Amino acid sequence: MPMRRLSILLLILAAVVGTAAQSPAPATRAFVGGRLVDVAAGRIVDNATVVVRDGRIVAAGPSDAVSVPAGATRVALNGGYVLPGLISAHVHVSDVDGLKPRAYTRENTLRQLGVFARYGITTVWSLGGEATPAFAVRDEQAVPALARSRLLLSGDIIVARTAADARAQVARVAATKPDIIKIRVDDNLGTSQKMAPEVYTAVIEEAHARRLRVAAHVFYLADAKALLKAGADVIAHSVRDVDVDDEFIALMKARDIPYVPTLTRELSTFVYESRPAFFDDPYFTREADPAVIAQLLEPARQAAMRTSKSAQGYKAALPVAERNLARLSAAGVRIAMGTDAGPFPERFQGYFEQLELEMMVKAGMTPAQVLRSATVDAARAMRLDDVGRLTPGAWADFLVLKGDPLADIRNTRTATAIYIAGNAVDQTPPKR
Repeated sequence: MPMRRLSILLLILAAVVGTAAQSPAPATRAFVGGRLVDVAAGRIVDNATVVVRDGRIVAAGPSDAVSVPAGATRVALNGGYVLPGLISAHVHVSDVDGLKPRAYTRENTLRQLGVFARYGITTVWSLGGEATPAFAVRDEQAVPALARSRLLLSGDIIVARTAADARAQVARVAATKPDIIKIRVDDNLGTSQKMAPEVYTAVIEEAHARRLRVAAHVFYLADAKALLKAGADVIAHSVRDVDVDDEFIALMKARDIPYVPTLTRELSTFVYESRPAFFDDPYFTREADPAVIAQLLEPARQAAMRTSKSAQGYKAALPVAERNLARLSAAGVRIAMGTDAGPFPERFQGYFEQLELEMMVKAGMTPAQVLRSATVDAARAMRLDDVGRLTPGAWADFLVLKGDPLADIRNTRTATAIYIAGNAVDQTPPKR
C-alpha cells in the first residue's frame, strides 16, 4: 500500500477513534437543576447535576463543578430534591399477595419488589421466607436496565434445636448462596421455646466458617448481649423488654453492629384494634389491597386484638423500643432502617417503610439521622458500596422529591420521580 494512502487511512481512523472517545455512550444522561440531598453531611447542594451512564453515576455535585458530556441527554429536575434511593434492612418480599395463599413464585417476588420501588424503597434485605425464584431475581439485578427494587436475602431461617442440627442447617442454607444467615432467639412473650445458647453459638460459628454473617431476631436485652458476645453480626429488631444499658452500647459499637429498629412491626401487632388513621391516606390506599383492609376492619377481629395478651404486650413494648432507639442513635450506634414488613398482609410493604421513617423521628432521631439510617448506614449494614449514596460508581438509584426531607421527613413521600439504575419507575400501581 502506498505510504500516502496509508497515512490518510491512519488519519481517518484516528479521527474516528477520537470522536468515539469524546462522545458519550447512548445511555449517558445528565439530570440537571436539582437540589442534591447530601445524606452523609446532612446538607442540601443547590443547583446540582447528576451524570449517569449505563445505570451508574459518573459524577454528582454542584452544576458548576460537574461537566455534562457533549451529546448527553438532559433531564430537567426543576429544583426537585434528589435523595438516594431508600433501603430497608429488614423485610420479607415473597410471603404474601393480599389474602391469597402463600406462593413463592417469580411473579410474586417481582410484583412485591415493584410495590417497594413505587414507594421509593429501591433496595431491600429479605430476612427469611424466600425460595429459589427470589434467588434468581437477585442474581439478575446488576444490570443497567433494572427498574425494580434490588433484593438481598437470607433464605430459610435456621430453626435448629441442637448444635449438630444447627451446623447442618447452616450448611444447607449456605449452599443456596444467601447474603446472610438469619436466626430467631425469642419466646414470643413466653409462648414458645427459645433457641438455646449452644445452638445459636453453633449457628454463628458455622456461618462465620463459611464467610457468612448472622442476623439475630431478638426481643430481650439479655439475649441481645449474649448473642453479641457469641459473635452475632446484626441485631434485627429493637430490644423491647427493658431500657438498653452501657454494656449493650459498648458491645454494639465495638464491632460496629447494625441495629434495625422495626418499630412498625410492633405497631402492626395492635394498631388494628381500631381503624388506623393511615387507612384514609391516599398514599397508603393507592397500593393496599381492599380485601385486606376489609378484613382488618372486621369488628370481631378488632375486638379480639383489644383483648389479646400478645397484642397488648407488644403495644406496651413499643415505647421501650422507641426509647432504646433514641439512646442508641445518640450514642453513635449504627442504625439501619427496617420494618419487618411483608410476612403477613397487614404489614404493608413500602408504605410501612415510609411510616417507619416518621416513627423514628417521633422517637427522637433527627430527619438527617433517619435519612442516613435508610441510605448510607443501611448500605453499610448490608456491606454494599454501590447503593445508598450518589457518588461515582454507585448505581443511579434516587428519588426526586417536591419537598426537603431534611426539613420534614414526610417529604420522602413527595416523589415526582423515582429512578433505579437511572431508569424511571412507573409509579402507577397495576390494576388488581
